[in-house]
Parts: sequence; C-alpha cells; structure tokens
Amino acid sequence: MLDIDSKRGAVKICHMEADENLPLRRDDPLSNLVRQDLDPLSVAELEERITALKSEISRCEGKIAFATRHRSAADALFKT
Repeated sequence: MLDIDSKRGAVKICHMEADENLPLRRDDPLSNLVRQDLDPLSVAELEERITALKSEISRCEGKIAFATRHRSAADALFKT
C-alpha cells in the first residue's frame, strides 16, 4: 500500500515489505507527480489528468495480472 502525501510530496510504503521494483528515488516520476501543484489546473485539465491516471492504473493492473500468471505457470512447471 502506498501512502501519498501530496502536500509534502512524499510517497511511503506502508504495511508491506519494500519491493525492489517500486520507485523510491526522489526524482522518480511518481514522486514528481504527487508533488505537482494542482491549483493552476482547470477542471478540464484535472479531468484529463484523472483519465490518464485511470488508464495508467489499468495498464499497471494488466502488468500485475500478466506477471502473476507468468509466475504461476513457472511454479507449475517446476512442481511436476
């Protein structure tokens, strides 16, 4: 689970072990995204941002599903 504090621009991992694949660098795009000031954006720009973020979430979920299936297939291969 990620705890995102957009005021301080902090992204913390909570209730899980740190994963080497998670972005933890200060210059990471996710960290930069949550630090971005939303005040100058219009409602339309915010809606576009939400649409893009939802699309990215779907892309990530697809990658997780693929990785999970791939791992299950590999585990099954080596169990027999």
